[in-house]
Amino acid sequence: MRAVICRELGGPDGLTVEEVAPPELKPGTVRIGVRAAGVNFGDTLMIGGTYQTKPPLPFSPGFEIAGDILEVGEDTEGFRVGDRVMAVLDWGGYAEEAVVPAGDVFRIPDTMDYGVSAGFPVVYGTSHGAFEWRAKLKPGEWVLVNGAAGGVGLTAVEIAKAMGATVIASAGGAEKLEIARLHGADHLIDYRAEDLRSRVKALTEGRGVDVVYDPVGGDAFEASLRGIAPEGRILIIGFASGKVPQIPANIVLVKNCDVIGFLWGAYRQLAPDKLRRSFATLFHWFEEGRLKPLVSEEFGLDGAARALTLLKTQKSAGKLVLRMDKTR
Repeated sequence: MRAVICRELGGPDGLTVEEVAPPELKPGTVRIGVRAAGVNFGDTLMIGGTYQTKPPLPFSPGFEIAGDILEVGEDTEGFRVGDRVMAVLDWGGYAEEAVVPAGDVFRIPDTMDYGVSAGFPVVYGTSHGAFEWRAKLKPGEWVLVNGAAGGVGLTAVEIAKAMGATVIASAGGAEKLEIARLHGADHLIDYRAEDLRSRVKALTEGRGVDVVYDPVGGDAFEASLRGIAPEGRILIIGFASGKVPQIPANIVLVKNCDVIGFLWGAYRQLAPDKLRRSFATLFHWFEEGRLKPLVSEEFGLDGAARALTLLKTQKSAGKLVLRMDKTR
Protein backbone atom coordinates (compact mmCIF):
# COMPACT_ATOMS: atom_id res chain seq x y z
CA MET A 1 0.00 0.00 0.00
CA ARG A 2 1.03 3.64 -0.44
CA ALA A 3 1.60 5.82 2.61
CA VAL A 4 3.10 9.17 3.53
CA ILE A 5 6.21 8.46 5.60
CA CYS A 6 8.16 10.63 8.05
CA ARG A 7 11.72 9.27 8.31
CA GLU A 8 13.29 12.20 10.16
CA LEU A 9 11.74 14.94 12.26
CA GLY A 10 11.32 18.28 10.59
CA GLY A 11 9.03 20.15 8.24
CA PRO A 12 6.49 18.88 5.70
CA ASP A 13 9.02 18.94 2.84
CA GLY A 14 10.83 16.00 4.42
CA LEU A 15 7.85 13.67 3.96
CA THR A 16 7.92 10.98 1.27
CA VAL A 17 5.27 8.75 -0.32
CA GLU A 18 6.34 5.11 -0.30
CA GLU A 19 5.11 1.57 -0.87
CA VAL A 20 4.96 -0.13 2.54
CA ALA A 21 3.54 -3.33 3.99
CA PRO A 22 -0.07 -3.10 5.25
CA PRO A 23 -0.41 -3.09 9.05
CA GLU A 24 -1.16 -6.37 10.80
CA LEU A 25 -4.77 -7.13 11.78
CA LYS A 26 -5.04 -7.94 15.50
CA PRO A 27 -7.86 -9.13 17.78
CA GLY A 28 -10.26 -6.31 18.63
CA THR A 29 -9.39 -4.28 15.53
CA VAL A 30 -10.72 -3.66 12.04
CA ARG A 31 -8.88 -3.03 8.79
CA ILE A 32 -10.13 0.07 6.97
CA GLY A 33 -9.66 0.82 3.32
CA VAL A 34 -8.96 4.53 3.65
CA ARG A 35 -10.86 6.80 1.27
CA ALA A 36 -9.77 10.08 2.90
CA ALA A 37 -7.67 11.37 5.81
CA GLY A 38 -8.05 14.61 7.74
CA VAL A 39 -5.17 17.09 7.94
CA ASN A 40 -4.63 18.62 11.39
CA PHE A 41 -2.33 21.18 12.95
CA GLY A 42 -1.18 18.46 15.34
CA ASP A 43 0.24 16.56 12.36
CA THR A 44 2.71 19.41 11.77
CA LEU A 45 3.77 19.20 15.42
CA MET A 46 4.16 15.42 15.32
CA ILE A 47 6.43 15.37 12.26
CA GLY A 48 8.45 18.17 13.90
CA GLY A 49 8.85 16.22 17.16
CA THR A 50 7.01 18.76 19.32
CA TYR A 51 3.69 16.92 19.78
CA GLN A 52 2.87 15.25 23.12
CA THR A 53 2.83 11.84 21.36
CA LYS A 54 6.15 10.87 19.76
CA PRO A 55 5.90 7.75 17.57
CA PRO A 56 9.08 5.86 16.67
CA LEU A 57 10.60 6.69 13.30
CA PRO A 58 9.68 5.99 10.58
CA PHE A 59 5.93 6.57 10.86
CA SER A 60 2.96 7.83 8.89
CA PRO A 61 1.17 10.87 10.35
CA GLY A 62 -2.61 11.28 10.41
CA PHE A 63 -5.09 11.25 13.30
CA GLU A 64 -8.38 10.72 11.48
CA ILE A 65 -9.66 8.75 8.50
CA ALA A 66 -12.82 7.68 6.72
CA GLY A 67 -13.40 4.64 4.52
CA ASP A 68 -14.80 1.13 4.35
CA ILE A 69 -14.13 -1.84 6.61
CA LEU A 70 -12.18 -4.46 4.65
CA GLU A 71 -11.59 -7.00 7.41
CA VAL A 72 -12.72 -7.62 10.99
CA GLY A 73 -10.33 -9.08 13.54
CA GLU A 74 -11.05 -11.81 16.07
CA ASP A 75 -13.04 -10.80 19.18
CA THR A 76 -14.32 -7.70 17.37
CA GLU A 77 -18.03 -6.98 17.69
CA GLY A 78 -20.35 -4.39 16.18
CA PHE A 79 -18.81 -4.09 12.72
CA ARG A 80 -18.83 -6.01 9.48
CA VAL A 81 -17.07 -5.86 6.15
CA GLY A 82 -18.40 -3.04 4.00
CA ASP A 83 -19.43 -0.70 6.83
CA ARG A 84 -18.82 3.00 6.04
CA VAL A 85 -16.88 4.42 8.98
CA MET A 86 -14.65 7.14 10.32
CA ALA A 87 -11.90 6.46 12.84
CA VAL A 88 -9.45 8.18 15.17
CA LEU A 89 -5.82 7.03 15.38
CA ASP A 90 -2.69 7.90 17.34
CA TRP A 91 -0.94 8.18 13.96
CA GLY A 92 -0.91 6.31 10.64
CA GLY A 93 -3.86 7.85 8.81
CA TYR A 94 -2.00 9.09 5.73
CA ALA A 95 -2.12 5.66 4.11
CA GLU A 96 -4.32 3.51 1.89
CA GLU A 97 -5.08 1.10 4.74
CA ALA A 98 -5.20 1.41 8.51
CA VAL A 99 -5.84 -1.04 11.34
CA VAL A 100 -7.78 0.57 14.19
CA PRO A 101 -9.16 -0.68 17.54
CA ALA A 102 -12.93 -1.07 17.26
CA GLY A 103 -13.50 1.42 20.08
CA ASP A 104 -12.04 4.19 17.93
CA VAL A 105 -14.26 3.44 14.91
CA PHE A 106 -17.66 5.06 14.28
CA ARG A 107 -20.26 4.39 11.59
CA ILE A 108 -21.05 7.49 9.53
CA PRO A 109 -24.41 8.66 8.18
CA ASP A 110 -25.28 7.47 4.69
CA THR A 111 -25.47 11.10 3.56
CA MET A 112 -21.97 12.00 4.78
CA ASP A 113 -19.22 12.09 2.14
CA TYR A 114 -15.89 10.37 2.90
CA GLY A 115 -13.98 13.66 2.63
CA VAL A 116 -16.32 15.35 5.10
CA SER A 117 -16.17 12.31 7.40
CA ALA A 118 -12.37 12.23 7.39
CA GLY A 119 -12.22 15.82 8.59
CA PHE A 120 -15.04 15.45 11.10
CA PRO A 121 -13.97 13.63 14.28
CA VAL A 122 -11.13 15.75 15.67
CA VAL A 123 -12.51 19.24 15.00
CA TYR A 124 -16.19 18.62 15.69
CA GLY A 125 -15.40 16.28 18.56
CA THR A 126 -13.12 18.90 20.10
CA SER A 127 -15.62 21.74 19.89
CA HIS A 128 -18.58 19.74 21.16
CA GLY A 129 -16.60 18.22 24.02
CA ALA A 130 -15.12 21.57 25.01
CA PHE A 131 -18.49 23.30 25.20
CA GLU A 132 -20.52 20.38 26.58
CA TRP A 133 -18.15 18.70 29.05
CA ARG A 134 -15.78 21.43 30.14
CA ALA A 135 -17.41 24.86 29.69
CA LYS A 136 -20.95 23.52 30.29
CA LEU A 137 -22.28 26.06 27.82
CA LYS A 138 -25.88 27.17 28.40
CA PRO A 139 -28.41 28.57 25.93
CA GLY A 140 -28.37 32.37 25.83
CA GLU A 141 -24.71 32.75 26.79
CA TRP A 142 -22.22 34.78 24.74
CA VAL A 143 -19.30 32.95 23.13
CA LEU A 144 -16.15 34.38 21.52
CA VAL A 145 -14.44 32.06 19.02
CA ASN A 146 -10.89 32.96 18.02
CA GLY A 147 -9.53 31.65 14.72
CA ALA A 148 -13.17 31.32 13.74
CA ALA A 149 -12.61 30.40 10.07
CA GLY A 150 -10.02 27.69 10.75
CA GLY A 151 -10.65 23.97 10.81
CA VAL A 152 -11.54 23.78 14.49
CA GLY A 153 -12.77 27.37 14.95
CA LEU A 154 -15.48 27.05 12.32
CA THR A 155 -16.89 23.99 14.05
CA ALA A 156 -16.96 25.94 17.32
CA VAL A 157 -19.10 28.62 15.65
CA GLU A 158 -21.58 26.00 14.41
CA ILE A 159 -21.75 24.01 17.63
CA ALA A 160 -22.09 27.04 19.90
CA LYS A 161 -25.01 28.17 17.73
CA ALA A 162 -26.55 24.69 17.84
CA MET A 163 -26.33 24.86 21.64
CA GLY A 164 -28.20 28.20 21.73
CA ALA A 165 -25.36 30.69 22.25
CA THR A 166 -24.79 34.12 20.72
CA VAL A 167 -21.50 33.84 18.83
CA ILE A 168 -18.81 36.44 18.18
CA ALA A 169 -16.32 35.28 15.55
CA SER A 170 -12.77 36.65 15.52
CA ALA A 171 -10.59 36.08 12.45
CA GLY A 172 -8.09 37.86 10.21
CA GLY A 173 -9.67 39.56 7.21
CA ALA A 174 -13.08 40.04 5.62
CA GLU A 175 -12.95 36.83 3.58
CA LYS A 176 -12.49 34.60 6.61
CA LEU A 177 -15.10 36.51 8.61
CA GLU A 178 -17.63 36.03 5.81
CA ILE A 179 -17.09 32.26 6.06
CA ALA A 180 -17.75 32.43 9.82
CA ARG A 181 -20.90 34.47 9.20
CA LEU A 182 -22.21 31.94 6.69
CA HIS A 183 -21.73 29.22 9.32
CA GLY A 184 -23.77 31.04 11.95
CA ALA A 185 -21.69 33.76 13.64
CA ASP A 186 -23.84 36.61 14.97
CA HIS A 187 -21.07 39.21 15.23
CA LEU A 188 -17.68 39.56 13.53
CA ILE A 189 -14.33 41.00 14.65
CA ASP A 190 -11.36 41.46 12.33
CA TYR A 191 -8.47 41.20 14.79
CA ARG A 192 -6.10 42.71 12.22
CA ALA A 193 -8.07 45.95 12.02
CA GLU A 194 -9.92 46.14 15.34
CA ASP A 195 -9.03 45.91 19.01
CA LEU A 196 -10.41 42.56 20.14
CA ARG A 197 -11.03 43.46 23.76
CA SER A 198 -12.73 46.79 22.97
CA ARG A 199 -15.01 45.27 20.35
CA VAL A 200 -16.05 42.43 22.65
CA LYS A 201 -16.89 44.92 25.39
CA ALA A 202 -18.87 47.08 22.96
CA LEU A 203 -20.87 44.17 21.57
CA THR A 204 -21.74 42.88 25.05
CA GLU A 205 -22.53 46.36 26.44
CA GLY A 206 -19.50 46.30 28.72
CA ARG A 207 -20.15 42.92 30.34
CA GLY A 208 -17.87 40.64 28.33
CA VAL A 209 -18.41 37.12 27.01
CA ASP A 210 -19.34 34.08 29.08
CA VAL A 211 -17.12 31.63 27.19
CA VAL A 212 -13.99 32.09 25.06
CA TYR A 213 -12.94 29.29 22.69
CA ASP A 214 -9.26 29.82 21.91
CA PRO A 215 -7.24 27.60 19.55
CA VAL A 216 -4.86 30.48 18.80
CA GLY A 217 -2.98 31.47 21.97
CA GLY A 218 -0.53 34.36 21.90
CA ASP A 219 -1.90 37.91 22.03
CA ALA A 220 -5.44 36.73 21.20
CA PHE A 221 -5.57 34.75 24.44
CA GLU A 222 -4.66 37.68 26.68
CA ALA A 223 -7.02 40.07 24.88
CA SER A 224 -9.82 37.51 25.19
CA LEU A 225 -9.14 36.97 28.88
CA ARG A 226 -9.43 40.71 29.45
CA GLY A 227 -12.73 40.69 27.56
CA ILE A 228 -14.33 37.92 29.59
CA ALA A 229 -17.33 38.44 31.87
CA PRO A 230 -17.17 37.86 35.64
CA GLU A 231 -17.32 34.11 36.30
CA GLY A 232 -16.64 33.47 32.60
CA ARG A 233 -14.71 30.50 31.21
CA ILE A 234 -11.86 30.51 28.71
CA LEU A 235 -11.15 27.25 26.89
CA ILE A 236 -7.53 26.56 25.93
CA ILE A 237 -7.75 24.51 22.72
CA GLY A 238 -4.34 25.07 21.14
CA PHE A 239 -1.65 27.50 20.09
CA ALA A 240 -1.91 28.00 16.33
CA SER A 241 -0.13 31.35 16.66
CA GLY A 242 2.97 29.47 17.79
CA LYS A 243 3.05 31.38 21.08
CA VAL A 244 1.99 29.72 24.35
CA PRO A 245 0.53 32.48 26.55
CA GLN A 246 1.59 33.05 30.13
CA ILE A 247 -1.63 33.43 32.10
CA PRO A 248 -1.86 36.63 34.23
CA ALA A 249 -3.20 35.24 37.48
CA ASN A 250 -4.29 38.66 38.72
CA ILE A 251 -6.90 38.89 35.95
CA VAL A 252 -8.16 35.39 36.76
CA LEU A 253 -8.46 36.45 40.40
CA VAL A 254 -10.23 39.75 39.80
CA LYS A 255 -12.72 38.34 37.28
CA ASN A 256 -13.44 35.14 39.21
CA CYS A 257 -13.05 33.34 35.89
CA ASP A 258 -12.06 29.80 34.97
CA VAL A 259 -9.15 28.92 32.68
CA ILE A 260 -9.93 25.47 31.29
CA GLY A 261 -7.58 23.21 29.37
CA PHE A 262 -9.08 20.77 26.92
CA LEU A 263 -7.33 17.93 25.08
CA TRP A 264 -10.07 16.01 23.28
CA GLY A 265 -7.86 13.03 22.40
CA ALA A 266 -7.36 12.20 26.08
CA TYR A 267 -11.02 11.23 26.34
CA ARG A 268 -10.44 8.23 24.07
CA GLN A 269 -8.99 6.60 27.19
CA LEU A 270 -10.63 8.66 29.95
CA ALA A 271 -14.25 8.32 28.82
CA PRO A 272 -14.77 6.58 25.46
CA ASP A 273 -18.53 6.40 26.00
CA LYS A 274 -18.60 10.20 26.03
CA LEU A 275 -17.11 10.24 22.55
CA ARG A 276 -19.70 7.82 21.22
CA ARG A 277 -22.57 9.85 22.69
CA SER A 278 -21.02 13.06 21.40
CA PHE A 279 -20.78 11.73 17.84
CA ALA A 280 -24.37 10.49 18.02
CA THR A 281 -25.45 14.06 18.81
CA LEU A 282 -23.22 15.56 16.13
CA PHE A 283 -24.42 13.12 13.45
CA HIS A 284 -28.00 13.99 14.38
CA TRP A 285 -27.27 17.70 13.99
CA PHE A 286 -25.53 16.99 10.67
CA GLU A 287 -28.54 15.11 9.34
CA GLU A 288 -30.79 17.99 10.44
CA GLY A 289 -28.61 20.41 8.47
CA ARG A 290 -27.44 22.32 11.56
CA LEU A 291 -23.80 21.41 10.86
CA LYS A 292 -22.35 22.14 7.42
CA PRO A 293 -18.72 20.99 7.40
CA LEU A 294 -16.47 22.98 5.08
CA VAL A 295 -13.78 21.01 3.26
CA SER A 296 -11.96 23.87 1.52
CA GLU A 297 -9.45 21.79 -0.43
CA GLU A 298 -8.59 18.16 -1.16
CA PHE A 299 -5.16 16.72 -1.99
CA GLY A 300 -3.81 13.32 -2.98
CA LEU A 301 -1.18 11.56 -0.85
CA ASP A 302 1.49 13.25 -3.00
CA GLY A 303 0.07 16.60 -1.91
CA ALA A 304 0.38 15.95 1.84
CA ALA A 305 3.37 18.27 2.26
CA ARG A 306 1.57 21.08 0.43
CA ALA A 307 -1.53 20.60 2.59
CA LEU A 308 0.46 20.68 5.84
CA THR A 309 2.38 23.78 4.73
CA LEU A 310 -0.87 25.56 3.87
CA LEU A 311 -2.28 24.66 7.28
CA LYS A 312 0.88 25.66 9.15
CA THR A 313 0.96 29.11 7.54
CA GLN A 314 -2.74 29.68 8.44
CA LYS A 315 -3.67 30.35 4.83
CA SER A 316 -6.58 27.92 4.76
CA ALA A 317 -10.17 28.10 5.90
CA GLY A 318 -12.27 25.16 7.00
CA LYS A 319 -10.78 21.69 6.72
CA LEU A 320 -8.11 20.21 4.45
CA VAL A 321 -8.23 16.51 3.61
CA LEU A 322 -6.23 13.93 1.65
CA ARG A 323 -8.20 11.80 -0.81
CA MET A 324 -6.77 8.47 -1.88
CA ASP A 325 -8.45 8.75 -5.30
CA LYS A 326 -6.63 12.01 -6.09
CA THR A 327 -3.13 12.07 -7.54
CA ARG A 328 -1.69 15.37 -6.31
